[in-house]
Amino acid sequence: MASALLLSTLAGVPAAHAADAPVYDPVPTEPVTSRLGLVLSEYAQFPQSFTNPPLIDQRLNRIARINTIMELPDGSGRRAVPDLNGNLYLVDNGTPHVYLDVQATFAPEFFSGRGLGQGFGYVTFHPEFQRNGLFYTIHTTAVANATRTPDYQQANTIYQAIITEWKATDPAADTFSGTHREVLRIGFGGQIHGVQEINFNPYARTGDADYGLLYLAVGDGGQGVGNTDPQNLAMPHGKLIRIDPRGTNAPNGRYGIPVDNPFVGQPGRLGEIYAYGFRDPHRFSWDKATGRLYLGHIGEHAIESIYEVRAGDNLGWSDREGRYRFDRTPANPCDRLYPLPADDAGYVYPVAEYDHNPAPGWNCTTDVGVAVAGGFVYRGDAIPALRGKYVFGDLVSGWVFYTETSEMKRGAAPATIHRLNLFTDSGTPIRMQDISGPGSVGDPNRVDLRFGTDRSGELYILAKANGKIWKVTGTHTFAAAPAGTTRVADTLRPTNWRPVTPSKWRFTGREVILAEAGAERPGPRRPFEYAILTAGPVMSSVEIKANVRLDTPVEITNRDVIIIFGWRSDTEFYYAHVSTDNTIYPHNGIFKVNNADRERIDYQWNGRSRGANPAITDDAYHQVRVKHLPATGEIAVYLDGAKDPLMTARDTTFTSGRAGFGSFDNVGRTNSFKVTGTPAA
Repeated sequence: MASALLLSTLAGVPAAHAADAPVYDPVPTEPVTSRLGLVLSEYAQFPQSFTNPPLIDQRLNRIARINTIMELPDGSGRRAVPDLNGNLYLVDNGTPHVYLDVQATFAPEFFSGRGLGQGFGYVTFHPEFQRNGLFYTIHTTAVANATRTPDYQQANTIYQAIITEWKATDPAADTFSGTHREVLRIGFGGQIHGVQEINFNPYARTGDADYGLLYLAVGDGGQGVGNTDPQNLAMPHGKLIRIDPRGTNAPNGRYGIPVDNPFVGQPGRLGEIYAYGFRDPHRFSWDKATGRLYLGHIGEHAIESIYEVRAGDNLGWSDREGRYRFDRTPANPCDRLYPLPADDAGYVYPVAEYDHNPAPGWNCTTDVGVAVAGGFVYRGDAIPALRGKYVFGDLVSGWVFYTETSEMKRGAAPATIHRLNLFTDSGTPIRMQDISGPGSVGDPNRVDLRFGTDRSGELYILAKANGKIWKVTGTHTFAAAPAGTTRVADTLRPTNWRPVTPSKWRFTGREVILAEAGAERPGPRRPFEYAILTAGPVMSSVEIKANVRLDTPVEITNRDVIIIFGWRSDTEFYYAHVSTDNTIYPHNGIFKVNNADRERIDYQWNGRSRGANPAITDDAYHQVRVKHLPATGEIAVYLDGAKDPLMTARDTTFTSGRAGFGSFDNVGRTNSFKVTGTPAA
């Protein structure tokens, strides 16, 4: 229990580092698996769309590059969905139709064939859309096709981002008819990190200072680690911009600059800037209950962050990444992150964060494939279990997370990140990679996850991979069904155990002891030494509660014990591996041996270098509880009475079997081994 409490206390807190030493693991703990799961109901399917010109980057090879979903502020219940390739869809009762073809409107300037955010990136509707018919879009064009000079631009601009105001003649119409005008044009020296989102504060009311003001999340233009533009207050790049689209006092005369913006009237500083120091400010949203603005910030070298943003804030890029000093010009390109200096001042730091955890041998100048997808604080009514939780995710892997807003405090340790399970309407556990279809040729596992809400605050999840949207319609607890009531007796009796190598074991009647380390055996790669409990019936659904101790010295970090379940033969079974180490494929996970080398099946392994947080780090006894429900395939492993599982998986290969205890090449023991379940037919 002490070990579990320690991990809980330290979740998300950077480890102590020498002041002058580079940091390679900035967030040493992984997101904590939650027993809570979201029920996803398919809401809409969008048609295949194509880039213009034809794509260059295969990661753009999606079904539909849908970016968000929002409800129009007109009481109609219609939802708007932009596709980066050019169409603005309205969705009525789950059925989409084209409302406006942005690509056709701006042809031949429109460009979506290169850069993950290029094209028709976002749409937002004026809070008085029902009356005035106004809405706003962001799209891109290549400089070679551009007809206007940007209002602001980086050196060597190659792409431009254009904010357009549209005025619908009839706001209630199902297709757009009306006029449009350009509001603002920004030039970027790279093909990524442009203007990611534009939006109004949906909770501001008439008379509020924020009412009718348009926020723009402007990236740094993808200029690399040496880019200092986000710290340059004379440029909009790497900033959160706040403008009045109906005003005229901007330099170009096509929008207004709010008088309460933090840098208004200051020489050499743009009055449009609300906050600065951003690399790639991907998505932002307001909490209806508190008015706080949360923003998901995609990192460069190691850290994905959630910030609470206030006027005048400096998030630090490229002086800082997360809560570390960032070295733009190190002698070794891998030595980028360092502890904050003692006199650190002037920056704000994340309220939640997770890191990249690259594979061993990673080329640190390349992309790991990790990027945060900002989300929303749930304040809806349909799902009480989510209230007060900020729901977000990783747009590449499709993992869905939450943090408690009560823990997201500026100046405090980052909030614990919990990983949510996902379920179909029928209660089947799923992952976004399972339901989002095949990834792109360039990245076969890429989900391209996004989030959206409706006017009631209910949540939606999107995937570009197959152009689908799901609505979150409920919650479900992982492995909630009972395993059964049949209890196996005399589980510590020596004659009730069958070990692989009897000479390596001691059975005292009070303990089952693996006293000598096992050795690799012929056949598929699997645990070296274990003993099977032969008492009682073969179980289908089963719950195993074992008090275990690792007798291998704590100085050996790769020590382990295993709990076997679903055992049918020496080459057909599942096992839960609990270990001090979580950094390599064979450790601290759930595995299947099916007449082949063991296969890792747990949801916690990131595919590169990390699994669930370390299970046992000391020499004390710990309770490991394993639950297997073959009807749904759910497998959950719990530690020390925790309600949330340490590890989860779904597999339907083995529907029954026996339980056991053992290790690969370590020693350990159990002094309590309880098996309860449903006898197999």
